[in-house]
Amino acid sequence: MTSTSNWYESFFEGVVVDLWVDALPAEHNAREAAEIARMLGAPTGGAILDVPCGAGRLSLPMSALGYQVTGVDLSPQFLAHARTAPASAAVTFEQRDMRDLPWPGRFDGAYCAGNSFGYLDDAGNVEFLRAVRRSLKPGARFVLETPMVLENLLGHLQPRPWWTVGDVYMLAHNQYDHTTSRLEIDYTFVRDGRVDVRHGSHRAYSYRELVALVTASGFTVGTDVPWTREQRDVYFVATAA
Repeated sequence: MTSTSNWYESFFEGVVVDLWVDALPAEHNAREAAEIARMLGAPTGGAILDVPCGAGRLSLPMSALGYQVTGVDLSPQFLAHARTAPASAAVTFEQRDMRDLPWPGRFDGAYCAGNSFGYLDDAGNVEFLRAVRRSLKPGARFVLETPMVLENLLGHLQPRPWWTVGDVYMLAHNQYDHTTSRLEIDYTFVRDGRVDVRHGSHRAYSYRELVALVTASGFTVGTDVPWTREQRDVYFVATAA
C-alpha cells in the first residue's frame, strides 16, 4: 500500500492520467500559459522550466509563445501523453523527481502550477524550492500557483465534491487534519462501471508560512500579483536572489 509520504509515485497512472489529460480545454490552457508568461516576464526565446509538467498542459502552449521549455514530471504515463502531442518536439520532456533539477543557473523563469505543490513533507517541499532556485538565473522569476493556502482553502473546502470529465466520474472526500496541516483526500474514480479508489495528501500552509518557506529557499516574494477569493488559487511571484 502506498504511504502518505510517497502516494504521488503511483497515483498518476491509468484513469487519473486520462481524466487530467481531458480536464481542461486547450483554450483555457493557452490563456493560463499566457498569464504565467506575463508574471514571469522572461525574454522571448528564454529558457523556461515547467515542474511538474504532467502531460504538457502548459508546457506546450508556453512553447507556442516562443519559449524554450523543459518539462519535468515523475509519471511515465503523463510524459507519454506529452511526447505524442502535436508540437511536442519543441519541448524537452524529462522524467525526474521534482527535486531533481540538475541545471544550475540555466533558466530564465520557472513555474509550478495545477495544484502540484505540497505533495511532500516540509523538508521535501523546501528541497524542491531550493532545487528550483538553483536552476534559475539570478533575478529570474518563479511562479508558484496553489490553492493549498489555509486562508483560501478552509473558506472553500467542500467535504465531498464531485466532477465529470468525459466518461470519468470523480468523487473527492476531503478531510483536513489540523494536527499535521495536511488535506487528506480519498478519491473515487468511476468509468464504465469500474471503481478505482486512491488516496492523496497535500501539505497546506498559511500565507505567512508559505512566504517564509519560499524566502528561506533563496527567493524574494513579490506582491504585484494578488490572489482573490474568486480565483480560489494563490499565485506567488518569487524572484531568485
